[in-house]
Amino acid sequence: MQAVRVPEPGDPSAMMIGEVPTPVPEADDVRVRVHATALNRADTFQRRGHYDPPEGASNILGLEMAGVVEETGPGVVDWQEGDRVFGLLAGGGYAEQVVVHKNLLMAVPPGLSMREAAALPEVFLTAYQALHWLGGLQGDHDVLVHAGASGVGTAAIQLARAAGARPFITASAPKHELCRDLGAAATIDYESEDFAARIDALTGGEGVNIILDFIGAPYFLPNVEALTMDGRIVLLATLGGSTVEDVSLRDLMAKRVQLLTSTLRDRSLDYKVQLTREFAAEAVPKFADGPLRPVIDSTYDWTEVADAHRRMENNENAGKIVLQVIS
Repeated sequence: MQAVRVPEPGDPSAMMIGEVPTPVPEADDVRVRVHATALNRADTFQRRGHYDPPEGASNILGLEMAGVVEETGPGVVDWQEGDRVFGLLAGGGYAEQVVVHKNLLMAVPPGLSMREAAALPEVFLTAYQALHWLGGLQGDHDVLVHAGASGVGTAAIQLARAAGARPFITASAPKHELCRDLGAAATIDYESEDFAARIDALTGGEGVNIILDFIGAPYFLPNVEALTMDGRIVLLATLGGSTVEDVSLRDLMAKRVQLLTSTLRDRSLDYKVQLTREFAAEAVPKFADGPLRPVIDSTYDWTEVADAHRRMENNENAGKIVLQVIS
């Protein structure tokens, strides 16, 4: 089969489409013909040689896909040839075919195209885990989502709103309209505004219950300032740096701050299966009847993968960048 290969780590031009062995499903696996996949920051890090796939995972880029079932292992009874499916991957999405454990697949919701379904798994499962499993999201909560126009950010806005919570976001000003359309109660320009001060004003001095953060060190102290008592910071990335200096632990204790961190790619199969099943039951039906929707910034033919990576690394996207493998 054909797949995007990275012979040597480097800039986007390092990627090329070439021949690789077709994956063979084991007893509980399903082989899927990939119609579309989507970009994640992890793909750009792996391409540059800074993020190795977990042990046993494909070294091909791509953490999500949507496609059609082509073959099932002998232990698979719930999926049949021709089924339209989408799901989370530990790797292998930038390819014509991929092998997925049967319990990590979900049926493409009615009315959604393959392109739209490919934009869902990584960002929505990550946001669902962060808000519900780690953040303890409740309907009366205020939530601050940093990088609100990112893939996970746009998913988090919708999930928070669907739960009855009030989401606030930070993003560059040109991306605010999209975030408001998705349900953000207020938008903050991180380039020109003090987000902790804005949160103080928006919440009447109370602060927010949950903060989803991808930036890390530069935001740590203002995050603590923006939290309410017993608030939770859920840290999903450290794009701005990982070392925080001059932290007073007493400030954290004064608010009983909880700092939670998470990654998803290297979680156990059992963890991912449980998360997938809960998300499929609680959230996936909402894509068919409207409260939730994929947010697609742009679509590239997979032969234009280098241009797609450049768009992400230049922070030009608002929402997901999709690669179309089958037109």
